[in-house]
Amino acid sequence: MSRVETLIAQMTLAEKLGQLTMAAASHTVTGPVVADEPLAAIEAGTIGNVLNLIGADHVRELQRLAVQRSRLGIPVLFALDITHGYRTLFPVSLAAAGMFDPPAWEHMMRAIAQEAAAEGIAMTFAPMLDVARDPRWGRTVEGPGEDPWVAARMAQAMVRGLQSANLAEANALAAVAKHYCAYGAVTGGREYASVDLSERTVLEVHEPPFAAAVAAGAAAIMPAFTDLAGIPMTANARLLERGLRARLGFTGVLVSDYNAIGELMAHGIAGDLAEAAALALDAGVDIDMMSNAYRRGLPVALERGRVRTAQIDAAVRRVLTLKERLGLFDDPFRRGTTPEADSAIAARRVLARSCATRALIMLTNEHATLPLCERVRRLAVIGPLADVSAEMRGPWWAAAAPEGHVTVLEGLRAAFPEAQILHAEGVAIEGGDSSAIGAAIRGCAGAEAIVLCIGEAATMSGEAASRAQLDLPGRQRELAEAVLEHARAHAVPVVAVLFSGRPLAVPWLTERADAVLAAWFLGSEAGNAIADVLSGKASPSGRTPVTWPRALGQIPIFYAQRPSGRPSDASNRYSSGYRDETSAPLFPFGHGLTYGRFRYASVRAAPLEVSERDTIEVRVELTNEGTRAAEETVFLFAHDKLASVARPQLELKAVAKVALAAGASATVSLGLPARDLRFLGADLIPRFEPGEIELLVGPCAERARLIGCVVSLRA
Repeated sequence: MSRVETLIAQMTLAEKLGQLTMAAASHTVTGPVVADEPLAAIEAGTIGNVLNLIGADHVRELQRLAVQRSRLGIPVLFALDITHGYRTLFPVSLAAAGMFDPPAWEHMMRAIAQEAAAEGIAMTFAPMLDVARDPRWGRTVEGPGEDPWVAARMAQAMVRGLQSANLAEANALAAVAKHYCAYGAVTGGREYASVDLSERTVLEVHEPPFAAAVAAGAAAIMPAFTDLAGIPMTANARLLERGLRARLGFTGVLVSDYNAIGELMAHGIAGDLAEAAALALDAGVDIDMMSNAYRRGLPVALERGRVRTAQIDAAVRRVLTLKERLGLFDDPFRRGTTPEADSAIAARRVLARSCATRALIMLTNEHATLPLCERVRRLAVIGPLADVSAEMRGPWWAAAAPEGHVTVLEGLRAAFPEAQILHAEGVAIEGGDSSAIGAAIRGCAGAEAIVLCIGEAATMSGEAASRAQLDLPGRQRELAEAVLEHARAHAVPVVAVLFSGRPLAVPWLTERADAVLAAWFLGSEAGNAIADVLSGKASPSGRTPVTWPRALGQIPIFYAQRPSGRPSDASNRYSSGYRDETSAPLFPFGHGLTYGRFRYASVRAAPLEVSERDTIEVRVELTNEGTRAAEETVFLFAHDKLASVARPQLELKAVAKVALAAGASATVSLGLPARDLRFLGADLIPRFEPGEIELLVGPCAERARLIGCVVSLRA
């Protein structure tokens, strides 16, 4: 008999339910604390999983309670939300998505896993894979953006990076892919609200990232808080058992979100905690996070005959198997025993700077304002986000302290040591006080350039941080307008550095500032990364993983829309559009400028007639006609010209990254397996349909900037 089966045979009901329970420590709180007496319960063997405990000493102390004091000595599984860094913070996921670089994503998550595992953490609630097409939703910042192809590649890379080749390694973390499924489509972009989508959209847009995570070997998956068409995901047996487990082949652990099982009562589908627990267990949820529904409700559900012991045993088996895969039975203290070397910590900061530099997006650069002249003598750095270390972290900073994250002011002082750098906040991020704007403008006197650091506070995005408006909060627009007016009067360039966890609808800013950078939240090395780009030490290469709206009323706006019977046409009143605004975005998906100037030419595909088993090779000639070396992101889109089901106007199928010196040329090759051109037919079954496919290559999803060719599919 295996170790897992031997343990199950020895366990009492209370001990079994303990393995299905996750309680929170007090170091970090992500919701209402509803569990009680966690220390005593760990010692009694009736809590087997703990989240939000930070620090190797604390982890070892609780682990000793479990393995030395509990009856069966089953180790505790320690987990934490680590979305973009543990103590060293990397760019938030939305910013990282803009690198469009799977090896970089994997490398980043490997470094993050090593740092967290060194302090005893064995599981992280990441990657977050919710495709988001409504930037009002605060958790847009945590995910891959609007495209399912990108989300699927991030899923694969991040799972590999977190879990390594062997989960039992001391520096590996169990990945919890979240939130299955369609959480990013909440009504009105409002956190925790209901979701109601067609089955086609769920299967084509929201499920593929989770299918990719399963294929990559994700140890666990977290169902969403939300309901989908009236069925809360925590109790959605159709999608969790018959979809995720049976159809996608997932055999790992399902972990509820924070208090989600108890919240089935608030959803209105469970009359008490016992019924809520039974519904979640029926759906295949293995670990109850923070509602105590399994510990308190399942004994009652058993008495009522609502659940069976075999169901409980199956969930316990999956949890214990995960602990065995993590090596916890062989050595419960393998994580968090050996402190990291200073060299490893320093190398991680170097990697964080590189990722932050590559994630930064140059949205505009009129008259080649950037990079700034290296001989600049006087620079004004204005705005409430210019010198605030804590704000560089983003909304989910795990164990990172507020201090120690490089600000824009610090980065520019290091990059321009000979320059006189003047600084003024002007206004707060929020609030109505504009009395210091005048002083800030006077501080710009004599400046050769102004760097305007504005945007959202870190806590304005993330969980429970939806926004009904997508403009600058507080009196920041008033500050920006004053700076722009002063700059125009004195012929001084303004570089706007825009911090946010979502696209902001600020056409007035992007049209008037000389250059605009989307900085998102870049993490511990934010200021150095921004300075690297402003100074020309690095060429910007980040691209927008989401479409930027011009106005709130355009939302949802995304590149992969279907054309409709009356496609948008500004010259035709009776076409899909607005009376008071263009249908075009402020910036398209994939937009981003570099210090190079790239010319695309001669797109070729081979073979031109393909079957489902073939691979299409698409080649394009690329030349950097600029005066500086730069890295270009090359996108390959497909468009099914005639199909039995209306298809999106564009679908992303491949991406390549190409670095070219000034004046250099290269032939870029992108491989496209023909089977990736399948789509769900009217019966929602994948089909490879004969016909012509348009393949388009270019720097973004704006059709005017794409060139292409046509291939034919044959049965």
